[in-house]
Amino acid sequence: MSSRLRAFARLVTAVTVVMVYVALQLAVSAGMDLRAAVRFHGAPARATAFTAALDRYAGGDASARAEIADDAAWFAKHAPSGGSRSTVSAAAADAEQGRVDSARRRVAGLAEQVAREQAGLDRRLNSSGATALSWAAPAAALLLPTLWLRRRRRSGAAEVVDLVSRFAARQPRWRRPVFLVASGVGTTFFTVGTLAVSMAQRQGYKMPPEVMVLSLVGGLLALGAGVLILRYTRPRSARGAAQALLADGRQPVLFLRSFADDDTAAQVEDVAPVNIHSREEQLAAALGAVGPVIAVGRPGEPLPLLGAARFYLPLDDWQPTVLRLMELSQLIVLRLGSGESLWWEVEQARTTQPARKLVLLVPSGLPGLAERLDEHLSTPSRLAGVALRDAWISAVITFDSEWTPQVHPVEPVTGTARGPLTRAWSRAKRASWAMTPYTPVLLMARTLQAALASVGIRRRRMAWRAALAAQMSLWKGFGLVTVLALLLWLAYRMLQLLGLA
Repeated sequence: MSSRLRAFARLVTAVTVVMVYVALQLAVSAGMDLRAAVRFHGAPARATAFTAALDRYAGGDASARAEIADDAAWFAKHAPSGGSRSTVSAAAADAEQGRVDSARRRVAGLAEQVAREQAGLDRRLNSSGATALSWAAPAAALLLPTLWLRRRRRSGAAEVVDLVSRFAARQPRWRRPVFLVASGVGTTFFTVGTLAVSMAQRQGYKMPPEVMVLSLVGGLLALGAGVLILRYTRPRSARGAAQALLADGRQPVLFLRSFADDDTAAQVEDVAPVNIHSREEQLAAALGAVGPVIAVGRPGEPLPLLGAARFYLPLDDWQPTVLRLMELSQLIVLRLGSGESLWWEVEQARTTQPARKLVLLVPSGLPGLAERLDEHLSTPSRLAGVALRDAWISAVITFDSEWTPQVHPVEPVTGTARGPLTRAWSRAKRASWAMTPYTPVLLMARTLQAALASVGIRRRRMAWRAALAAQMSLWKGFGLVTVLALLLWLAYRMLQLLGLA
């Protein structure tokens, strides 16, 4: 599925979800209007009976008093607020206190009042029904193309999904949904705690001391609970490679690295206000602008590391699958290291794949790396002569059509830089309440975006995606709370319709 078609599919899906939700709300409102009109259907007969009961009570029939109270209770339960309900209630109160003549004067125009209210309820029902229908019809019409686009999106990566599915770890069906729910609880605690602590820090001088202390202590407790829950649940609710490919529909980005690098990739950088997302998660988020990121998992690991979606290959027969995945992937991103298997992958990518597909990530602190890389390239990279920063990723190497390497060092953003990306990033930082700093991973994502653009792969949102990934749990919390509030409101309205609330 092309990027434009995928963006269109996402737009259609989002519009359909919104329209279905609005249509449900309007349908519930129309149902409540129908329920009110049906409940008030017997009002003319009740009005006549109430007036006759007042006349009999005025003539000395004491038994009519019970009928007056019964009819008043009916109007209090079934009539709209105000109008006939108020009239009947006031008349019943007058009759109870012996002011029968006053009660009879109040209900002199009760029949006309009831007729006006019935007409008003009918008009409201017609209006709400027409409005609900005007939303339900296009929402229903959009369901078919939404489902078709979803199927089309899934079919775009059918071959690679079939290949990866052969190596997917078997899990009980309940496992991921259960841990997703638990992760949602942790995300909510994390978001509420972060907001409470931030508010106590920034607005504490405006609060009473006890409120400030309560916000700070409660926020820290909620934040700690959220972090603990998320650390336990997120790896257990992570998508496998096949699930990630099905959900996205694009050809994947194949992330290759030495298994010895996993511990370094799993480290979390300090990002304000609170970051629980690893380097690899931020890298995978940046590369997600190209396609879903998949990686071979380390054999024997009890839980997958977060970042690239994992699948697991047998130790004795993994090369054919990796070669086939190289062919099926949009991009091959390989972090250089010291493992022999890794250099075999470098050689295979260079000899079997188009040059623009291969992207090398260069770490710092590995002696002899430049020399060994040049052994596998037809044109020397001259990496040894490039000044590199001490970072997890210190440079990005891409190749032109002739396999000439282009080294892009990961450099800090200076105050004199005036490129469009730098200006956009600065505006984003000023607009962000968290003021996300230029961490090494974010600088790497910025360099990666420029490096891919140099070989014709233009993705403008890579640096943004890496920045958002550092605070993804926070934004997920905002979204979760919003969606939960909308669903609770819809449930409450349905309970109202059923007369249970």
